[in-house]
Amino acid sequence: MSTASGAGEASRGDIVTDAETRPRLGLGLLFTITGGTGLVMAVVLLVEKIALIEDPAYVPSCSLNPVLSCGSVMSTPQASAFGIPNPILGIAGFSAVLALGTAFLAGARMARWMSVVIQVGVTFAMLFVHWLIGQSLYEIGALCPYCMVVWAVTIPLFWFTTLHHLRRWTRGAAPVTRRTVSLLIEFRLPVLVAWYLVILSLIAMRFWDYWSTVL
Repeated sequence: MSTASGAGEASRGDIVTDAETRPRLGLGLLFTITGGTGLVMAVVLLVEKIALIEDPAYVPSCSLNPVLSCGSVMSTPQASAFGIPNPILGIAGFSAVLALGTAFLAGARMARWMSVVIQVGVTFAMLFVHWLIGQSLYEIGALCPYCMVVWAVTIPLFWFTTLHHLRRWTRGAAPVTRRTVSLLIEFRLPVLVAWYLVILSLIAMRFWDYWSTVL
């Protein structure tokens, strides 16, 4: 009987461990994939930026037409929003994200203060990316394909990280708060898809005159 009881307690312990491990592994995969993709794009953008500085006549590999034109974006003040080329910020930020992702996959646990730091970081990245989207659409009037990949990975990085933290931070909250968070988690994918569709719609409307000539 004691052996069976001990086995039952061990099983319950394994279940709890699995329940705690799954979200952490999911966060590890999210950080590793988005961090790795963002880092590659940031490095490529920095290489293109350096080539453009060395030779103003250089045509970046992502300058495909009047709308999809990295060169037009790289030569603007918005490309160095904080006094240094944006790709340098991307390399630093996405390197940290990738390192955290591999640490989570290796079993590392996140202290609460680290969760707050990460949340602040991904929130800043999300706000900065949306500022760049607005600048590209309505001020610069051109799109950088490599930058758009960075946009595409930053949004789920922010969204899923925020939901992960909300789930952790609202465990002892009022029932209505927990239900709201559960609802957001349940519809996390439709929200993400809708988010992408809104941005794609804005791009389509802003450059419709050009797209209509191509189509």
